[in-house]
Amino acid sequence: MPSTLPRTHAIFLERVRDAVEADDRLSALLIGGSYIHGGLDEHSDLDFVIVVNGENYGEVMSSRMDFARALPDFITAFTGEHVGEPRLLICLYGPPLLHVDLKFVLAADLDQSIERRAVLFAREPAAMETRMLAAEVNWPNLPSEWFEARAWIWLHYAATKFARGELYEAISMLGFFREQVLGPLLYRRAGLNQRGVRRLEAMGLDAQNRLAATVARHDASSVKEAIEASIAIYLDLRSDDPSLVATKAMPALLRDFIEQAGSRNRAEHQ
Repeated sequence: MPSTLPRTHAIFLERVRDAVEADDRLSALLIGGSYIHGGLDEHSDLDFVIVVNGENYGEVMSSRMDFARALPDFITAFTGEHVGEPRLLICLYGPPLLHVDLKFVLAADLDQSIERRAVLFAREPAAMETRMLAAEVNWPNLPSEWFEARAWIWLHYAATKFARGELYEAISMLGFFREQVLGPLLYRRAGLNQRGVRRLEAMGLDAQNRLAATVARHDASSVKEAIEASIAIYLDLRSDDPSLVATKAMPALLRDFIEQAGSRNRAEHQ
């Protein structure tokens, strides 16, 4: 256990470890996230992976909410279908408030992973450590073509909402674009795994604070400027891959669309 682990996190970690060890249906407890990547502080989540015996998996999955509720200071929880992970329980405990992820898996699920997790408990420690070391670990980094295929459609969506005056929807799409495109490409530029906009400030990945220009106020001119800034930053980050085949007619067509929409908006308010 890291010596810098906040007291709240350390106490809860011990509680989960004791609960797993006391349940014969469970064979191991692993942890990932900032616990292994570094930077864990009092605001961090705890990302647990609980390994379930194969013969007990159905039973555990149907009663996993009971496991979460039995841990002290339970407040609420829900399952992770919205992120494509129904095995996941996203939980809140407290006070003090603590976000905890509990993912229930089979041992075979560990053979491929996005990170090499730490083993907190295992009934067969040597076998679990061997399995973890042999696992194929690949962060789901995306190629330039993935971003290029989506960037202009997503930006056009933001532009249409700006044109219609649906500014909240346009602002929401710009936030989505930062998370899905600009943030990951800033990580790529730094030679790091693509992690959305997580810890961009702390890691100094946007040293010139360019992303601030993509955060719009609820004002038509501010939204227009934020879309234009998003275009400019994407073009810059896209240039890191000179082999990428650019989408035809972009960004010229999109900029024309934005200018025409802006002109109509100004005319309507005169």
